[in-house]
Order: sequence, then structure tokens, then C-alpha cells
Amino acid sequence: MTQGDTTMADPPRRGAPLPTVWAFGTMGAPMAAMLVVTNVYLPRYYAGLGLGLVAIGAAVTLVRLFDLALDPLVSLAMDRTRTPLGRYRPWLIGGAPLVMLALHMLLEPQGEPTTAYLGLWLVVAFAGYSMITLGMAAWAAVLATSYADRARVYGWLGGLSAVGQAGILLLPPLVTHGQVQLGKPESMATIGWILVGTIPITLAICTVFTPERIAAQAQRPRFSFRDISAAVSRPEMLRVIAADFMTALGPGASAPLYLFFFHIAKGFDQAQINLLLTFTIGSSMLGAPAWGRIAQRLNKHRTVQLACVCYIVCHTAVVFMPRGLFPASVVAMSAVGFCSAAFVPLVRAMVADINDEVRLERGQNLTSLMFSMVTTTQKIGSTITVLIVFPILAWVGFNGKEGAVNTDHAILGLQACYLLFPVTGVFVGGLIFIGYKLSPERHAAVRAALDARDAAEAAAEAPAAAALQSPAAG
Repeated sequence: MTQGDTTMADPPRRGAPLPTVWAFGTMGAPMAAMLVVTNVYLPRYYAGLGLGLVAIGAAVTLVRLFDLALDPLVSLAMDRTRTPLGRYRPWLIGGAPLVMLALHMLLEPQGEPTTAYLGLWLVVAFAGYSMITLGMAAWAAVLATSYADRARVYGWLGGLSAVGQAGILLLPPLVTHGQVQLGKPESMATIGWILVGTIPITLAICTVFTPERIAAQAQRPRFSFRDISAAVSRPEMLRVIAADFMTALGPGASAPLYLFFFHIAKGFDQAQINLLLTFTIGSSMLGAPAWGRIAQRLNKHRTVQLACVCYIVCHTAVVFMPRGLFPASVVAMSAVGFCSAAFVPLVRAMVADINDEVRLERGQNLTSLMFSMVTTTQKIGSTITVLIVFPILAWVGFNGKEGAVNTDHAILGLQACYLLFPVTGVFVGGLIFIGYKLSPERHAAVRAALDARDAAEAAAEAPAAAALQSPAAG
């Protein structure tokens, strides 16, 4: 066992209690709501403030390039963290103020915004976001240790994140009787304050009511580049990283185009668009736990492949649906949301399973680092589409400003981008999982060996720990 490991001495668990899972998942709600605001509404908001689509795309790209270096560094520091508060809890507490400050500056710009201004505060926002989401992903692997329970827990976490996404769409108009709505430029500052006020509440619930075993030893583990390379270059891990990257292209491509597509190509007004997005996200609240239950019976990678096929069919139906059919669009987009809810939770659960193999074979806990590989691919996947799609839209003459008149050629380019990138990415992502070998039976054998080793080492360390705590030792 690696010295100072917070998880190695944990006893085997039959399943994380559902109230604990719900308390833990509350922190994911404002983080998911933040993504709705920044990925879907922020590009159009800043386009309305005078920034061009290419400039907005450049700012987003700057953030993702920063994330390429940040996520692995944060994860390495997280894997070496030993504090009286635990390993992951301090990172959530430290990341929250960064997100709160950045959201205020992004949604209530100080002066005329520039590309540098947008890029700077997106960097700050996603630095805090990385600290929180990496900590939660790794912490969840400690809460749930079995193959089936991880599918359940990560599924619930995905569903609770969707609650936050739906909440940021529904809460402002319900509370303010329609005066504040996401998408209205004059409402964005208020939306920011709602998020800023929600984060401390959910942070308290998550960190107070979620258990985390505190390390008995203070010595921190040391990892060499060879250790890290051996962990992340495993065939199953490389397959998961590649598949995660490709499935990120789907929602990643459609999110920044969502408002433009449904307003200009489909003819819906802002209220209809918000309602449509609410149904889409609401279906993912049901979809994430449902896919988790399916994965308990079908295996995780097979479940992801099934979800990929369903997503492709439903997304294609949305694009080819005639203009102005709002009820039919609600049904189709609800199906899209339900299908896409499978990708992130199940991939995270697979990373946790692979990390168990690494711990067993190498005696090292690289949980946070392993998760940083897939959080980074999510960010890169969504960035590449913005970097490519926005210049394409500019090339075909598309104008994203409110009230602008676009040619049929420009609208066709918008529709092509909304179709091709998501469908192609998800299709390839599903193909990559062909040949994935970490089955429930194989993982059960790994967990049994880990639990036996952990119990033996915990028993061997107990006399020494008791001696250190005795009055005579003082």
C-alpha cells in the first residue's frame, strides 16, 4: 500500500447509501448549471456585446489550451494531498471561490469586453471548475468500489448534475415571474448572482455530509514519469480516453450552436428555446440513473455503445425535422438528452474500475490523475468543435447577432455543422469500445484482491497507530 493513501484502509462496501450519494452530488448541480451558461448562452451573449464569433472561439481555445496543462497538474497535486480535512475536500473548498469570482466577472462585464477579458475570466472559472470536478470524480471512486455500484453512483451524479442544469433554466423565471430569463442579455448578471449564491450552499452540503477517510500517515507518495505513463497508457485506459474524446464532440459541438440553430434554422423564439432545453436537460435527469441501471446488467461499455446508436438516430431526426414543429422537437430533443446522459457517468465509472487495476498491480493510487485524462478530453473535444465550427460559420457568412438576416447558404452551413460533428463524433466513440476487456467478472477479481490486501495491511498498521495514540507514546 502506498503510504499516506486515504482509501487503501477502507473496508469493503456493499454500496454507498443513497442519501450520501445525493448529498455528495449536490455540488455537481451548480457546476453543471455553469456549463449551460458558459457553453450555450455565453457565446451569443458576448456576440451581442460586439465580439465576433472568431474572437469568441479564440478565447475559448485559449482556455482549453490552459486546461491541457492545468488538469494533470491539479490531479498530481490532489493525489499527493494529505490534510486533516481529507484528500479531496480541500480542493472543492479552494475551487469554489474561483468559480464564483469568475462567474460574476463574466456575466457582469466590467467595461467593454475584449477577447483577452473573456479568455482571462474563462481561465479562472475553469481552473476552479477543474479543482471541483476532478475532486468529485475521484472522491466518488472512494464512495463506490464495486463494478455495479459505480454504475449506480456515477449515474445518480449525472442525474443530479442535470437537476442543476434544469434549475438554472426554470428557477429565474419562476421566482421573478418571467422578468429574469436565461438568454436575455439584461438577465445575465442576475443569473450570475444566482449561481454565486448557490455554490456555497451546495459546497457545504457536499463536504459536510460526505465521508472521506483521513490518512493515518503523513508521508506523501512519490510518482515517477514512468509510473504515470504506465498507468495512462494501458490499452483499456487509452480506449476510454479516445472514446470519451469522441463522445464529447457530440454535445460539445451542439451546445454553442444550440441557440443559433433553433432560433434561426428552426424558427423558435427565446421562450420556446429555453423550454426546449429544459425538456432536453430534464430527460437527462432521468437518463443518467437509467443508463446506470442498464449498465449493471449489460456492462458499461456495451451500454455506452447502445446509447451512441440511440443518440445518432435521435439527433439526426432533430436536424431533418421540418421548421417550426415545436411539440415534435420537444420529443426528439428529450430523447437526445436521455441518450447523451449515458456518456460522461459511465466513462467515469470505467476509469474508476481501471484505476483499481493500477492500484493492484503497481501499489499506487493515481485516482485523480486517471480522471484528469478524461476531464481533459471532454474539454478538448468541446473546444475543437468551437475552434472549427465558428470559423466555418464565419466563412459561409453566418451572422450570430440578434436581428441579423442570414442567407439560405449560411443557414445550410449552420445545419450541416449541427449535424455532422455530433453524429460523427459519437459514432466513432461507440466503435472505439469494440474489444474493451474489463468485464464485471474481471473487476470483481481485482476488487477481491484489493480488499484482501487492504484489510491485511490495515491490520498490520493498527498496533503501530494505537501505540502512537497512547498516553505513553505522548
